[in-house]
Amino acid sequence: MDAAGHRHRARLVTTPRHVPLPLAPLFGLALLLLGGCAGGPEPVTTIPEGDFRERLEVQERDGVRITAGVPSASEVEALFDDALYDRGIQPVWIEIENGREQMISFLPVGLDPQYFPPLEVANLDAGESTPPGELLDPFFLEQRMRLVVPPGESLSGFVFSRLDEGTKAFNVDVFGEGHFATFTFFIAVPGLHIDHYNVDWASLYADDEWRELDEEELLNGIEAFQCCVTNKSGESTGDPLNLVLIARPTDVYTAFIRAGWDETEAITGSSSWKTVKSFVSGNNYRYSPVSSLYALGRPQDVAFQWTRENIHERNHLRLWMSPYTYQGVPVWAGQISRDIGVRFTKKTITTHKIDPQVDETREYLLENLAYAQSLKAYGYARGVGKVDQDAPRGNLTGDPWFTDGLRLVLWLSSQPVAIADLEYLDWRRPAEE
Repeated sequence: MDAAGHRHRARLVTTPRHVPLPLAPLFGLALLLLGGCAGGPEPVTTIPEGDFRERLEVQERDGVRITAGVPSASEVEALFDDALYDRGIQPVWIEIENGREQMISFLPVGLDPQYFPPLEVANLDAGESTPPGELLDPFFLEQRMRLVVPPGESLSGFVFSRLDEGTKAFNVDVFGEGHFATFTFFIAVPGLHIDHYNVDWASLYADDEWRELDEEELLNGIEAFQCCVTNKSGESTGDPLNLVLIARPTDVYTAFIRAGWDETEAITGSSSWKTVKSFVSGNNYRYSPVSSLYALGRPQDVAFQWTRENIHERNHLRLWMSPYTYQGVPVWAGQISRDIGVRFTKKTITTHKIDPQVDETREYLLENLAYAQSLKAYGYARGVGKVDQDAPRGNLTGDPWFTDGLRLVLWLSSQPVAIADLEYLDWRRPAEE
């Protein structure tokens, strides 16, 4: 800042010098084409750092071309001379090229219904004594994304959205005379150490372990999965494996992000400290690490969580990719439970308490993904074994659970599927069901 208190901020260069090929989403990049073929993919361990303009993604349809990028926390602070991430604000850069013969309008509400106008961001520190004339900040006004794009022209700028670390999911909606289009982006943002970045996908299974199944073999394979997760040694069993997903990794990724689920950080010094602070304060840490549970001989490959009021109340979901494929699409085993509080234990000092009615959480996921239009089909299969409410089993920390014994089988979709088009597969179910 100079002697008069003005910030030194260079004019942002918002038009990229070049646009690389779109960055494939996270672990989906490694396994996009994985199906019944032998061999594993190369591992994906991180997303690139550096200038956000090197991480731009592009989509084009019906004469409209959208380019989008999301700066990291450090990049935002350098660009705007303000730690906006610490304030819960995340600028999203977009460029709209209008190749149509009519003007089109950009709808920022589609990107974030609670977006921040540029002058609100500029005046976060404004006090009651701030003169009205100083509320007008030409720098932030210059950086904003304008709403109307004339035919044959392009405009670019920032939309100041609410913060989503890890993966930023958003829509860019445009409309004009007789035209409306939605472009959905899933952009990885540097800053968090997401757990599945560390998975060595190429080494999960040997080439000769992959097996393509027909429908009967699929049902038999689902029923043959172990009933429950275990501890590392495999000597103790815990929560039931009550889910099966049939999806390419990009389908898993986009379906859950679209439905509002958050990724989880790996256990590091930084994430552990954030977890402790959230535990003590009761605040919400959306990306808090989850404990390792074991199935198929290893801890979970991927974990998602649905946070509610605070860190004590979350839905946890863990996934393991199996060596099976069906119609060329990978089959995953999964476990879901709902945290309803915290209690003290002799073994781990503190642990989350789960809702004993684990089927309710399983059905919640079905409805959640259906409403998010992330499902193509669903059905049920045996596998866990019925556990009566009067004689519940316990998980690895002693919490009781009971179930009808079924596994929910979900076909995920990267593209939106209306609920009316959702297919139900009438598979094997116990007679009483």
